[in-house]
Amino acid sequence: MLDHVTAVRYVTPLREGGSMPGVVEADDLGTYVVKFRGAGQGLKVLVTEVIVGELARRLGLPVPRMVTIDLPPAIARYEADEEVQDLLNASPGTNLGVDLLPGSLGYDGSRPPDPALASRILWLDAFTANVDRTWSNPNLLTWHRETWLIDHGAALYFHHSWPSKAPNPERFAQQAYRADDHVLGGVADDLPAAHAELSARVTPDLVGEVLDQVPEDWLETTTELTDAQAVRTAYCEHLRARLDNPGAWLPGGGS
Repeated sequence: MLDHVTAVRYVTPLREGGSMPGVVEADDLGTYVVKFRGAGQGLKVLVTEVIVGELARRLGLPVPRMVTIDLPPAIARYEADEEVQDLLNASPGTNLGVDLLPGSLGYDGSRPPDPALASRILWLDAFTANVDRTWSNPNLLTWHRETWLIDHGAALYFHHSWPSKAPNPERFAQQAYRADDHVLGGVADDLPAAHAELSARVTPDLVGEVLDQVPEDWLETTTELTDAQAVRTAYCEHLRARLDNPGAWLPGGGS
């Protein structure tokens, strides 16, 4: 599981995102950007953040450290902003904390990653169907002259059809990925090489380790997926089916 900490002070909201994450200090002396379980986008976004972020970490891509962070109910008591207070009151329990990178800047293309890293990032986004890494919302930071990946909640969108539809790994495996608007599309230069390297590392054991990082109470059961392990298995099956069919989603095709 992810490391677990407890929030001791809410610092400030970050109003750039639709879910209004906030900067929070924790009892480990760390400062985190917290994505709240009570936000309108729901728990599935937190699940996606962990799956894609931890997958990226295990593939050697630069992502900030993630923790689960307990939010005591009393933390909202001294918050004057009613919107923030409502969000905090809706989020007691386990939330997601992402290590704050102090002094980082939003990616503007002035200091792009090297083409190999850009190719690996684009591969990850195509594999996980991340539709939200465009110039309108790059979801990249520049920190210490390196490019860091953040905000993966728009990936793995298939789970938003649960429980109204049964899991369908084959359908997800066939979903094409358009790289035309990808923020690194003009920098990535060798997707076939990135695919050959990274796909070989996405083994069932690795995917299982990643899924084990997701807190059980974030995994929403359905009629077909009756317990947390069944939900984890469904995610594994979707990722495996997609990995086995790169010709459908890898920009430029795959084999």
